[in-house]
Amino acid sequence: MPPTSRPLRKLGFLTIGLFEEADPRRGHESTLEIIELGERLGFDSAWLRHRHLQYGISSPVAIMAAASQRTSRIELGTAVIPLGWENPLRLAEDLATVDILSGGRINPGVSVGPPMHYDQVKEALYPDTADAEDFSYERVRRLVDFVRGKPATDFSGVEGFEVFSDRVQPHSPGLGRRLWYGGGSASSAKWAGEHGMNFLTSSVVKAEGPDESRDFAEIQLSHIRTFRAHHPDGDAARVSQGLVVIPTDSASPEQRAKYEEFARRRTPRTTSPQGPARLMFAPDIVGTSEEIAELLGAHAAFREIDEVAFALPFTFEHEDYVQILTDMATKLGPALGWQPPA
Repeated sequence: MPPTSRPLRKLGFLTIGLFEEADPRRGHESTLEIIELGERLGFDSAWLRHRHLQYGISSPVAIMAAASQRTSRIELGTAVIPLGWENPLRLAEDLATVDILSGGRINPGVSVGPPMHYDQVKEALYPDTADAEDFSYERVRRLVDFVRGKPATDFSGVEGFEVFSDRVQPHSPGLGRRLWYGGGSASSAKWAGEHGMNFLTSSVVKAEGPDESRDFAEIQLSHIRTFRAHHPDGDAARVSQGLVVIPTDSASPEQRAKYEEFARRRTPRTTSPQGPARLMFAPDIVGTSEEIAELLGAHAAFREIDEVAFALPFTFEHEDYVQILTDMATKLGPALGWQPPA
């Protein structure tokens, strides 16, 4: 195992769940089979991306509900639900319901900001309130409060034959401690820490400030430390890192060539900040588990965390994901000091 200050404690993976427009069931079934495989391999968690008006998972809460009935141990998360598309009260009800069905295994990750391509979608999404919607951290605060059991109304009691509660039902007591904020900026890290959430950091961060660093790992490290500095749990506050990592130990020559070409095409965007938001992207890591473990051991941010949700590439085939996950669980995880549950 490479020298790290925090031995890897939890091994997870993240998938987008692509499907073909003409046959969406096949893609969704593939995602559920991958989650089942993850449990058999000993992964601690499986995470779902969230896509709207695309050919990826548009309803991760529904997928988690289905997966909860086909698994018994693996934790199920979202990375992330963009709250600009959601009503926090209704989402709180759905999350609590699925958490209870799963036996307390879901880890909802969320983010805020206007929906992507908002000018083109706002009339369909918010036809009467498009200009009044609040896409700030306040939207997250509302969700957190509802999930943690704060009142949603000043009315409760009996009306006729019906009984009403003043808080979201069902209430899942442990869910409030398993809420995650997906952030790539110092302000997001600070807000998540101050509000007692867990922190998801991915392969994208913002290059910020007059003395901005162009080193991805150092930027990500600063966000992790900012988060923990403002969290009630301090250095024990949970952080999960989501880099794109592709082990090739058991890959065929054709698979290795495909993986290397995938990473090569995406490398140019990692050399400098991209777009008006000045986003920095981490390079994809392709190689044997031994090679990957050595690179991660030298990664400044990886050395500060003990949980990962390695992101699966978007466009690969089902058999590629089987190979990658198998190598992660049997080769890479142990090389990083991780052990599957007994």
